[in-house]
Parts: sequence; C-alpha cells; structure tokens
Amino acid sequence: MKELIVRGAREHNLKNISITLPRDKFIVITGLSGSGKSTLAFDTIYAEGQRRYVESLSAYARQFLGLMNKPDVDSIEGLSPAISIEQKSTSNNPRSTVGTVTEIYDYLRLLFARVGIPHCPIHGVKIESQTPQQIAKKVMDNSKGEITILAPIIRQKKGTHEQVIIDLGKEGYARVRVDKKIIRTDEKVTLGRWQMHDIEAVVDRVSAKDKSRVVEATESALKRGGGLLIVLDSKGKEIMYSSALTCPVCGLSFEELQPRMFSFNSPFGACEECKGLGSKNRV
Repeated sequence: MKELIVRGAREHNLKNISITLPRDKFIVITGLSGSGKSTLAFDTIYAEGQRRYVESLSAYARQFLGLMNKPDVDSIEGLSPAISIEQKSTSNNPRSTVGTVTEIYDYLRLLFARVGIPHCPIHGVKIESQTPQQIAKKVMDNSKGEITILAPIIRQKKGTHEQVIIDLGKEGYARVRVDKKIIRTDEKVTLGRWQMHDIEAVVDRVSAKDKSRVVEATESALKRGGGLLIVLDSKGKEIMYSSALTCPVCGLSFEELQPRMFSFNSPFGACEECKGLGSKNRV
C-alpha cells in the first residue's frame, strides 16, 4: 500500500496508459486541454475508489448512494475510498475549507462531540458532573451581594420566540432576560425572525448569603435550564454553571459536548478573537 498503481486505463480518450503514483503525497496532474487529466483523476481513480467503497456497504445503504460504473481499466492497486471535490471556480468565502466543502468536517464534529472526553484546559484533569448542592456552594463562594439566577431556555437560535416567553409567564416566571435585557413576561417584545437570540428565565433575585434560597433557586434553574444556570451579579458580570461538566480543581463549568462546539462557523465554537476566520485585520 505504498503506491497507487493503475494499469491499462482506457476510459474516454486515455490510450491504455499505466501509471504508478506514490501514496501520502500531494500530486498534481497537468497537461493540455483534452489530454485526459480529469478522466484519469475523476473517471478512473476516483470512480473505482468510490465504487469499491459503496460495494462494501449494506444493500440498504447502497440504494441511497448509487453505484458508479466500473471504469475501463485493467486493474488499480493500493486504492482507498476516495473523495472528489467538484471542479468549479474557487469560492471567495473565507469560511470555506477543504473540510467544509467535502463535508468531512460534519463527521469530525459529530465524532468529537460523541466520543470526546473533555478535560480542563487549565489543569488538564477530566471534567466530571456535580450536584446542585455543590453548585450552590460555589455560587455563594464566588458571589457577593445581590445576585440574579437565570435558567437558559433559548441559546443562539433564530426565531421570534413569542410563544416561549408566553409559556414562561404561564409557568410562573414574572421576568425573562432576552438578549441581555431583563423584561417582564407580560410585556410585548418583538424579535427579529432571522437573528440569533438568547432567552433566560429569571428564577430568583437573592442575596448570595441566603443559603436556603440560593440552593432552592439553583435546583429550580438547573431543572428548567437542562443542567445549566447563569449567575448575574449587581455589576453585570455573569458566570455559567453546569451540573454535567465541571473541573474538580478550579470549578470551571462546561456544557455537554455538542457538534456545534467544534464548528468555527458557529458562535459556540468560533474563536472569540477572530470569529472563526483565523485572522484579524488591524490598522
């Protein structure tokens, strides 16, 4: 498997050619227009690699993928499952990469989210779950004065979300925070349908020293927020806590792993400095 060997390729205008290509190398096929570059790359090597891969799948999967015709070639050795990118003019979109164009990136994001084991970026230890009582203790230790405990309901999702706010009012929540602004649930609010929004239910406003109320509010917020809560202090600083993933050393909280966390095109996974572009323009 150190070489890719093609023998007797006769597809289209290829004249019974044989060629040996090294594996794990970046190879460029050049030549005059109509000399058979695309025929060799796409209609022979790629077509045979794709055909062999599809044949290895179940009959159920094959009916969705479609089997390519066998190319006119004597033999091809050392061939792996192949991927081809459509020949077209290059996109000027700075967010397009080989991974996004080939859609391999979608599978990688899913793989990391499902089998990845999160570790604290500061201490390198495995992140573990914690109880509402442990979170309440950390809230009291990290906060001073009056705090507002919020339960995340909508996180970076498009839509007007009118019914969500109405339903929260029916559940007994008098206030919600919509895009960093606290409003009453009986107020009329208009949100852009095609814009990303955050909505959190205001569970309680309490003193950080009031242990019983902090514990009660923490349990309610974690239950309504799906294991997440946000603590907002009087200065506007907010800290997120999670019952699912927390560093046992420093207490840094993380959400449960999701594919969008590993996407540089999503606000959840993009670098906060460059917004996922990989570069910054400066004067």
